[in-house]
Amino acid sequence: MLEFYLIIHFLFSVIQFFIGVLANSIIVLVNGAELIKQRKMIPLALLLSCLAMSRICLQLSVFYINWAIVSLIEVPLLVENFLIFMFVNELGLWFASWLGVFYCAKIAPIAHPLFLWLKMRISKLVPWLILGSLLYTSVPFVFYSERTWLLSQQVLLGFFYPNATTQIKETSAIQVAFFMRLFLPLLIFLASALLLIFSLGRHAWQMRNTAMGTSVPSTGVHMRSLLSVLSFLVLCVSHYMTAALLSSQIFKPRSLMFLFCILVFGSYPSGHSTILILGNPKLKQIAKKLVLHGNCCHWKRKRNPGLDFPFPLIGHTDQQIACKDVSFCICVLGFGTFSTDGNK
Repeated sequence: MLEFYLIIHFLFSVIQFFIGVLANSIIVLVNGAELIKQRKMIPLALLLSCLAMSRICLQLSVFYINWAIVSLIEVPLLVENFLIFMFVNELGLWFASWLGVFYCAKIAPIAHPLFLWLKMRISKLVPWLILGSLLYTSVPFVFYSERTWLLSQQVLLGFFYPNATTQIKETSAIQVAFFMRLFLPLLIFLASALLLIFSLGRHAWQMRNTAMGTSVPSTGVHMRSLLSVLSFLVLCVSHYMTAALLSSQIFKPRSLMFLFCILVFGSYPSGHSTILILGNPKLKQIAKKLVLHGNCCHWKRKRNPGLDFPFPLIGHTDQQIACKDVSFCICVLGFGTFSTDGNK
């Protein structure tokens, strides 16, 4: 019989899984509808779509690992999943790093010539950055597949069978080399995030002093952007810290700290994408309409399952329109994805 805290952990992982898949699916559907409508995709939308798709795969892998922790699935069934998990995790970290560089180049008010050069060319560099990240991440899984398989097997043995004595000395070197690869996107993200935080904070402070106590709308925008970047930074650092703790295997499998680290690790792909939606007015508006659509359809089924449309409701015209046509979701997905034009 499962312990109570394992059941609670699994329930939290289920909630985390659905939030992450829903948030990232909204981003993919919005950008996909924009691609169908405009027959082109701006660089930022392409980067966000690639990031969202990698995080959907990552959420599936994390949920499967959580399921394995609770039900104790045999290790051979998990090696393939763990390989996919390592691939999409590293790929998503690279995409998140380039997203931080994109935001920093487009938003940060820095007048340095090198920074101005990057600001003018970052949009054209996005497809090449995505392709380069995909190739770089694929190298150990294509050319060093045996060693990568060995690393996955040994990590899983450490998770589920900590008393196993089949540890191979070469595995520790492979593990160090693999995790050293993950620090490169971390350094890029930290550099862009800290530079953006510093420039936004200085710019907001200068505008506040210039306004002399008067309310300036752009100051609030800069502060919201600053808080969003800070939240990204906290989630990213916590993701790396929990990954380091889990890989060191200092916690016993299925212990409270082990399960807590798993939840913190999985909160990064879901939390980051949720903040992206909440910080983007167009994505936030679409998410609200989807929620209203779901609530209205639930009301319709509860009121009378045989009805095709709900009874008229005073002050609920949006919900009536939402339930009237199934294509409502497609219609509201025709908005853009970022207030700053990605082509500029």
